[in-house]
Amino acid sequence: MAPATPELISPRSPRVSAARRLAKRNFRGKERLFLAEGPQAVREAGAQPDTLVELFATVEAAERYADIIGLARDTGARVHLASEQVVADISTTVTPQGLVGICRFLDTPFEDILRARPKLVAVLAHVRDPGNAGTVLRCADAAGAEAVVLTDASVDLYNPKAVRASVGSLFHLPVAVGVPVERAVAGLKEAGVRILAADGAGEHDLDEELDKGTMGGPAAWVFGNEAWGLPEETRALADAVVRVPIHGKAESLNLATAAAVCLYASARAQRAPGGCRSVTES
Repeated sequence: MAPATPELISPRSPRVSAARRLAKRNFRGKERLFLAEGPQAVREAGAQPDTLVELFATVEAAERYADIIGLARDTGARVHLASEQVVADISTTVTPQGLVGICRFLDTPFEDILRARPKLVAVLAHVRDPGNAGTVLRCADAAGAEAVVLTDASVDLYNPKAVRASVGSLFHLPVAVGVPVERAVAGLKEAGVRILAADGAGEHDLDEELDKGTMGGPAAWVFGNEAWGLPEETRALADAVVRVPIHGKAESLNLATAAAVCLYASARAQRAPGGCRSVTES
């Protein structure tokens, strides 16, 4: 059998140009499409109905990841064998992995999240770094959170760095975007969810809260900007402002690490004997 040859070899191709424009937020918003790079992200996108629209693959990647190519075709996505130059031109990474997918936006209306009566939610209130946003989303997914909310003051969920940092978790759980923080807090409170603001200067200690047994109910953790934390007006909206205790000599924890600690603390408390796993329980 003759070796496959790329059908797209020019970075000036209209298809390539259209894909490359999705690296910019205004084009993503206009088309409601975003880029997902690498085998993990493309595989997860292909597993979600009506999500993967188009796939660019080098010949080598198509041979190595034949299962992903088959999955993409089964879902109806257009698959293009492309030269390495073309894939590199679309890619936003220094070392492309040979697969770049174009996906439909995935965000979920905030009202749908509330109707699902979530028990564990991560709220990104002022997170501007896309890598942090994607990593917190990944942590929320791993901890078993039912949803993530990005407020209107936070970074674009579909920034390529955020998508990569989520390592596929973007495709696993509902995410609402552009929600004003006041609305996010009010809606979650009405849904019976306790609002916990994570802040290094919080008056409540996470260990002490766990010891007192206050962490077993439905909870939404509000995380802020890594550099300056949460504004006072945002902290004032919370039911409690909680700090992760520093037992050693470290000055602080980075945002993603603190988020992982907080989310897992709630997840563990909710699953412990006596933990409240239903918003209808008192």
